[in-house]
Amino acid sequence: MKVVLTQDVKNLGREGEVKEVADGYARNYLIPKGLALEATPGRLKEAKESKIRKHNKEKKARERAKEIREKLDNKVLRIHAKAGEGGRLFGSVTTREISDILQEEFRVDIDKKKIDIGEPIKHLGEYNIKIKLYPSVHAEMKVIVSTE
Repeated sequence: MKVVLTQDVKNLGREGEVKEVADGYARNYLIPKGLALEATPGRLKEAKESKIRKHNKEKKARERAKEIREKLDNKVLRIHAKAGEGGRLFGSVTTREISDILQEEFRVDIDKKKIDIGEPIKHLGEYNIKIKLYPSVHAEMKVIVSTE
């Protein structure tokens, strides 16, 4: 029996895919649990259109990520912070602060979870950070932390 998956099913497929499964598996498990629908001509057409929309949406997101990478790649971000003896900061520079500065200086909204600073920034100096814009698109920047 052909079914259209409405959710990701482990060891079977991803949402929107059309799969050929055993009749009993479809009638007794997939359809009652809401994991799949029987593949009718209308549902097959709808699944195909949905797949095309999803592909176009991902393509736009990837293109947008590449545009942002062009803005940010190999740029220098300057952060001023209070420091004590030996160049040790009072506190640390967080991904939240970096995200806010990126918003102010470059007009790009980057989620703080997508900024990889490696280890916490607790001293004055230069640091390389990586920003994950899309699964296959990354930007690298240099952060210079100096005293106020």
